Amino acid sequence: MLAAGEIGDRSRRELGPDGLAYQKGCRNAIELLERVTLIGGLSANQRLKLGAQLHPDTTLSGEALPGRFPQVAEALTAGWIGIDAAAAIVKGLQPANAHPDELAAAEAELVAAATGTHPTGPDPDTDPDADPAADADPDATPVAPLPCAADEIAIQASVWRAVIDPDGLQPSEERAMRSRMFGKGHLRDGLVRGQYALLPEIAAKLDRLFDAYLSPNTTGVFLTDDERATAEALGDDRTPDQQRHDVLAALVDGHARSGKAPSIGGASPTVLVSVKAEDLNSGRGPGWIDGLTTPISMAAINQLTCTGGIQPVRFDSFGRIIELGTKQRVFTPAQRRAINLRDGSCICCNIPAGWTEIHHVLDWAKNGLTHTDNGVSLCWFHHRTIETSGWDIRMIRGVPHLKAPPWIDPTGTWRPASKARTDKGN
Repeated sequence: MLAAGEIGDRSRRELGPDGLAYQKGCRNAIELLERVTLIGGLSANQRLKLGAQLHPDTTLSGEALPGRFPQVAEALTAGWIGIDAAAAIVKGLQPANAHPDELAAAEAELVAAATGTHPTGPDPDTDPDADPAADADPDATPVAPLPCAADEIAIQASVWRAVIDPDGLQPSEERAMRSRMFGKGHLRDGLVRGQYALLPEIAAKLDRLFDAYLSPNTTGVFLTDDERATAEALGDDRTPDQQRHDVLAALVDGHARSGKAPSIGGASPTVLVSVKAEDLNSGRGPGWIDGLTTPISMAAINQLTCTGGIQPVRFDSFGRIIELGTKQRVFTPAQRRAINLRDGSCICCNIPAGWTEIHHVLDWAKNGLTHTDNGVSLCWFHHRTIETSGWDIRMIRGVPHLKAPPWIDPTGTWRPASKARTDKGN
């Protein structure tokens, strides 16, 4: 578990291209842990979350510090408790805003309940001063007869949280009304980072909307937590936070094109990205999003040209517009559906085809045809990093073939990537 925490720490988002997962051609630490250990996506996600809470921290001077739950880490490492019990303790106590001594006491009691011991009771087998006759004394400190199951630990953890942090469970409604907000955000390190604080009923509505979109074929609102977790493990390796980000992106884009959003300048809200034609052709150079002063990379531009549209505009040396071309759309909806049907999912992973983008195998800017024989389904991450992640794609008679990075497949074998159910063997 501590190893999973180390992988997560070395793959954290702020490291960018220097992160361990990124360097290994993976979208995130979940995929890296899944490929290395061959466990399922759900298990990998759970271990990374738990490992992050148990992973030792360091000060600015490099001094090692214990994790937030050192007693859980010790019990788990020694094999006294299992992963489910450890996760129940951490999940139950993690949100608590309590005094460190109270948090440590709650942690000790929960570990004791999970192991079937008592933290304050003397053990006659190890304590020479313990009185064996005390076992018959009804006033002696009791010892739990049996270890509690993980579900029981989760219930106990919720009770302990209510005891050590009562104010955190019942925030003032008036204070919440004054503090509600949705910040606009600021661009930093390639991401627009902002803050939001939603009233509980608004957050509940948003969660139900996410549920509906994250389970589009199964009426996700009515799934149990176990059913939803199983569906996510089988169909998508993205973290829940990443899934919600992508759902929100789809909602914003869809509403902007729906005709129900207020128009700007007589047209639907549209984000404009400008880039020089010679930079686009050479594959090097910056682009600019309308309204932002920080340029975006050619990788982002190439991704946008695959999924959006291009309108050529020519300027003379004085900056005057001398030629205005028509918007050139890339893959049509019919082509996209056909490619998704053929590929079945992202050809590099198992993210569903409906959540992928269509990528030109031979770059559109280099005269690659906008044809189903030249398009493949890639998730957002693999589309963005296809040039640097070590994955290679080629088309053979209209069928995508894939060569994995050497650390995944040292043989360098080209393999058919189609997952169509009508393909041979399915």
